[in-house]
Amino acid sequence: MRDLIFVGYIALIMLMAFKRPFLFTLVYAYVDIVSPQRLSYFLLNSVPLSLILFALAFLGFMIGDDKKDVRVSPRWFLLILLLGYCGYTTTVAAEPVAALEKWNWVWKALVFASFLPLTLRTKLRIEATILTMALCASALIVTGGIKTAAGGGGYGSLVILIDDNSGLFEGSIISCVAITIIPLILWLAKHGTVFKPDWKVRLYAAALIFACLLIPVGTQARTGIVCIAVLGILLLRYARYRMLYLSAVALVAVAAIPFLPSSFTDRADTIKNYKADESASTRIAVWAWTWEYVKEHPMGGGFDVYRQNRIRYDMAQKENPDESAPVDAPAVKEVVDQGRAFHSSYFEMLGEQGFPGLIMWLIIHLGGVWRMEVITRLYRKRDRPDEAWVAPLATALQNSQIVYLVGSLFVGIAFQTFFYMLIALQISLDTYLARRRREAAWRPIKSQRMRQAEISA
Repeated sequence: MRDLIFVGYIALIMLMAFKRPFLFTLVYAYVDIVSPQRLSYFLLNSVPLSLILFALAFLGFMIGDDKKDVRVSPRWFLLILLLGYCGYTTTVAAEPVAALEKWNWVWKALVFASFLPLTLRTKLRIEATILTMALCASALIVTGGIKTAAGGGGYGSLVILIDDNSGLFEGSIISCVAITIIPLILWLAKHGTVFKPDWKVRLYAAALIFACLLIPVGTQARTGIVCIAVLGILLLRYARYRMLYLSAVALVAVAAIPFLPSSFTDRADTIKNYKADESASTRIAVWAWTWEYVKEHPMGGGFDVYRQNRIRYDMAQKENPDESAPVDAPAVKEVVDQGRAFHSSYFEMLGEQGFPGLIMWLIIHLGGVWRMEVITRLYRKRDRPDEAWVAPLATALQNSQIVYLVGSLFVGIAFQTFFYMLIALQISLDTYLARRRREAAWRPIKSQRMRQAEISA
């Protein structure tokens, strides 16, 4: 029955998309974020749904879109270059079978991110994509938030739609995504036009933001805790009454502590006691191994090269006065492990794609932070009503980017499609505004030439 509902829903939207081909792009984004084929028992997971939808989206762009407004930026060319470089490292990967398996979904993420700026050539399309991303992510976030509020959850045990620990269904990843989209939700609630920002939209936005904040509690992912702190600092920059904002945040934090499960506070405490936490100690050891590996292989080892690591480190014993321990018990214990994942996007890029891949990746992301700052400063003081949405959107995309860059320090999400959609939105906004400024600059010149032609006639 569930399969029939999914098939009927997607078929209905696809029928609408044949009249408005851009909808194929939004349907692809929905399939990529929600992954209905993974929720299906048979019908959807038996066909290459993503490939079919992307082909339809591309055909719709080629046949139905006006190409004269298409613009690209230097970061767009870097995306293409990164795609080609990742393809090359896959052919010489140290773990060829595992590398090919990861490449099968990485290339789709990079190709779609490269395709989006070509078709997001209007403000309405940019907004529609942001709205689709927020609503699709909310399908997972609201589910997790309800379960958390009902007393469910726990590290590695919060089931979101399906019992799966990969992609956006993994605790640390969905925690990072949940906090990352909060600035975009705030922008939609104030400047959205698809759904007018009335009290119903604002109420749903507030409830969705609350659910986003509950996700790190339900998953007990330390990444989410760090992301919340970073977002709080970023929002302080534009707070009109900063002392009132800080007081409100402190009050909410203190009031929330009694309602947090002890397992959550215990896990959060390991952020400062990382030397006694095996997970954190393992990550540090893997990062050290990655650095040594790349010094010998500057071009990286290809996807999933972490499978070759062999690590050994000393971990501090946890101090617990309630437990009796032998007097001569060692202060540290030796831990031996192998094949542990990077647990950091930075070291993921460094280990898999080497210094060239890491440099390209950093330019793509840090370039987005810089360009959004440029746009914010350029449009913040403009008083035209039709441009009031620009600076807030650039700020929201910048804040989302910074939250991702900090969160990705502790989780390997260097190639997650959701965050490449953010990059595509930044490029699209940048090129769209550049085109509008160019048209505005040429308009007086064209008018003057027309007047001169009329006089001459």
